[in-house]
Amino acid sequence: MSAVQFRHVDFRIGDRTILSDLTLSIEAGETLVLLGRSGSGKTTALRLINGMILPSAGDVRVDDKSTAEWDLVRLRRGNGYVIQEAGLFPHFTVARNIGLVPRLEGWPEDKITKRVSEMLERVSLPADFAQRFPHQLSGGQRQRVGVARALAADPKILLFDEPFGALDPVTRLELQREFLRLRADFGKTSVFVTHDVQEAMKLATRIALLHEGKLAFLGSPAEFTGSEHPEARAFLDVLHEALHQGPAC
Repeated sequence: MSAVQFRHVDFRIGDRTILSDLTLSIEAGETLVLLGRSGSGKTTALRLINGMILPSAGDVRVDDKSTAEWDLVRLRRGNGYVIQEAGLFPHFTVARNIGLVPRLEGWPEDKITKRVSEMLERVSLPADFAQRFPHQLSGGQRQRVGVARALAADPKILLFDEPFGALDPVTRLELQREFLRLRADFGKTSVFVTHDVQEAMKLATRIALLHEGKLAFLGSPAEFTGSEHPEARAFLDVLHEALHQGPAC
């Protein structure tokens, strides 16, 4: 059974169509990267999985249950969500941020404390970071805490909305490698939004290319390199130029 299914999904705001007839399945344990330009519908698709919005037409199913039928609190707590700048609560310590969902779920405090320590170790942060506040961390450290928070309650699905987009190239590469390591460790179903084709090629098991709200391509990174769709070729041109540009003067 697929972890997530989009069945002929439309999403409209007034007269504007954001997504049109989106049909795809996301398999358990895979990393599906939603790739596309700004305004292509990537973040809208991610928000549909979390029940933050509901389709204008069609059906989004999580664990073979329509998001329209889910208790939305249960649905959202069952998904880990990571956004740009991590979205941490600034008045919470790192420990309170990571332990947020376990605490809402009624975990005992000793179990939460243990889980916070485990998650800090998993994202390669020192134990004493638990008592720091977000403003005391670098951007990369905040993103690591955001990933730890997303994983803390052991969700079935992880949702990433351009989480590394605001970081410098070195930190971004480090966190991409960290993501791949965590994926190998946890085997979570992940949906990852990006407009960066290099990031998509590095992280995806499959790429879903969105163009003007429609699915332009769906397949592996290797298959993506052979796509003849004009939008795929545009992204591949960007990738080719990035890989073959000369050294900076």
